[in-house]
Amino acid sequence: MNTADLGLPEEEERGAHARKGGGGRRLGVPSTALFTDQYELTMLQAALKAGTAERRSVFEVFTRRLPDGRRYGVVAGTGRVLDAVENFHFGADVLGFLRERNIVDEETLEWLAAYRFSGDIWGYPEGEVYFPGSPIMRVEGTFAECVLLETVILSILNHDSAIAAAASRMASAAGGRPLIEMGARRTHELAAVAASRAAYIGGFATTSDLAAGFRYGIPTVGTSAHAFTLLHDSERDAFRAQVDSLGRGTTLLVDTYDVTEAVRTAVEVAGPELGAVRIDSGDLLLVAHRVRQQLDELGATDTRIVVTSDLDEYAIASLAAAPVDAYGVGTQLVTGSGHPTASMVYKLVARAGADDPAAPLLPVAKKSTGGKTSVGGRKWAARRPDMYGVAEAEVVGTGPVPAELADHQLLVQLVKAGEVVVSEPLDAVRDRHAAARAGLPLSATQLSRGEPVLPTEYVQGPSGN
Repeated sequence: MNTADLGLPEEEERGAHARKGGGGRRLGVPSTALFTDQYELTMLQAALKAGTAERRSVFEVFTRRLPDGRRYGVVAGTGRVLDAVENFHFGADVLGFLRERNIVDEETLEWLAAYRFSGDIWGYPEGEVYFPGSPIMRVEGTFAECVLLETVILSILNHDSAIAAAASRMASAAGGRPLIEMGARRTHELAAVAASRAAYIGGFATTSDLAAGFRYGIPTVGTSAHAFTLLHDSERDAFRAQVDSLGRGTTLLVDTYDVTEAVRTAVEVAGPELGAVRIDSGDLLLVAHRVRQQLDELGATDTRIVVTSDLDEYAIASLAAAPVDAYGVGTQLVTGSGHPTASMVYKLVARAGADDPAAPLLPVAKKSTGGKTSVGGRKWAARRPDMYGVAEAEVVGTGPVPAELADHQLLVQLVKAGEVVVSEPLDAVRDRHAAARAGLPLSATQLSRGEPVLPTEYVQGPSGN
């Protein structure tokens, strides 16, 4: 692996990777139609019988609050949502399953057989940040075609946004040092691939998951585990085998037995050209300082130090003063660092007052006790900057957009009349997130508990069409 072991490919090497946006490589993905809750189909059946299924409707994805103590959220998974919408159709086998289980009646099955989403989808660009109440995604069409997409959209956005938010915090804590995603063994095999993609958006440099590399073009890294050292008769034999195979620029794991002895042996085997050593246990702050001193004394001044061992953003921040060159993160990343979901919801916010497609939209919203209220109406969103160009408020409204916010609107069209109109490289999404985070007040990157860094302001107006 040599120079890529640390997740530090050269710029020209990095640019050579054909990053995929959306779903990346086409792998013959089957229908996503059953990635849904049964009540989506029972609502459809009842609406078809009531004659209300074709009413023009607007659904919005938003969260009422950020995870406790978080300052901002990260929009991730949009590209995967667009793939899911494209693949949301009911083939003969799926319809047979629904018929066999008596999930819906024959009239509904006939309707589903011809289903293709034909509406519009707007949303925050992937990689953008969001706040409570932000209309992260807006789905417009008939009630029938929009309601079916609720579960699959929320499944993707809730998972990916949670991982990307954790990754973003870790990237901030790392202060420019590269991060390696290595959580595949700590989550479902398919979730691991999505997590790698979300982590890359949030600021990670590489992944250990080859499926993520294949599907999305994310740079992959990896050398050896403790088992490789234990396989050999001595640590020296293990290091020699790895260096002979992968070259002097490889990364040697030095904490299987005695770290001091392992570092000495590593440099003897590979020479001062040794690429890196990895530390996976112990007091990482203390051990990193001792290893750096030892490497320098042995003449391996350019040998880098990688640390792993159940890191999260707080552990990474605590190592800011340590001579560490890269961090490998697994469990805490793929579980959202304590917040594995973004708590997004998908709510009907407007619907036509009649079956006529030209009928005006009426704002609708859930009004109940317990904090689960919603704001009705088809919404726009803008991020108002202060006099220095730093964001100072998330403004969400219905009706006309104020002139002073016209150039700061956030939603872009993703699907038009059923056709996906946005496809972008994953690197562009990653860069967008870095820019969006940089445009927030400095307190956004604080790891201490706090309120969202931007307040959400609502501007009420007529819902319009």
